[in-house]
Amino acid sequence: MNLVERKTTAVNEQKELIGKDKIIAELRTLEYELTVELPKALRTAAALGDLSENAEYKFARERQDYVRARVRQLQQQLANLSSIDVSKLPRDRASYGSTLSLRDLNRDEEITYRLVTPEEADFEKGLISTASPIGKSLLNKEEGDEVKVQTPSGVRNFEIVKLTTIHDEED
Repeated sequence: MNLVERKTTAVNEQKELIGKDKIIAELRTLEYELTVELPKALRTAAALGDLSENAEYKFARERQDYVRARVRQLQQQLANLSSIDVSKLPRDRASYGSTLSLRDLNRDEEITYRLVTPEEADFEKGLISTASPIGKSLLNKEEGDEVKVQTPSGVRNFEIVKLTTIHDEED
């Protein structure tokens, strides 16, 4: 399995993970690449000769720089997630980690979203960032509330049918 196939496999496996676990999985993959695969690629490319015109060496160095930057970014994201004090999150209103079942009053359909950090967001999986227009409008709302959301496609109206906070999930 070559480097590209390993990365594709790792990314596909990460799609099943969410939140902190997803970040940790990506971090482990990149740290392995940084400490094992890239040094090998650099040694192999350097053995080919003149480094000034060596495309393989240049690519490996650029990839190494990218991976180092991404590792720092993921470490910062983990630190930010670890700093969330769950005990201070409200028990009766929507906040980080809450799952909300909403009735879209414009389309008469029910959808479920979970409020997460921007790094964890994945709209296709119903993971909505607390910094997104929908996420911001849902923060601090209660079950039964009606919410108007300004989206790029226009105003949408929702009713919160069910609210499950992060505390409810722990019980």
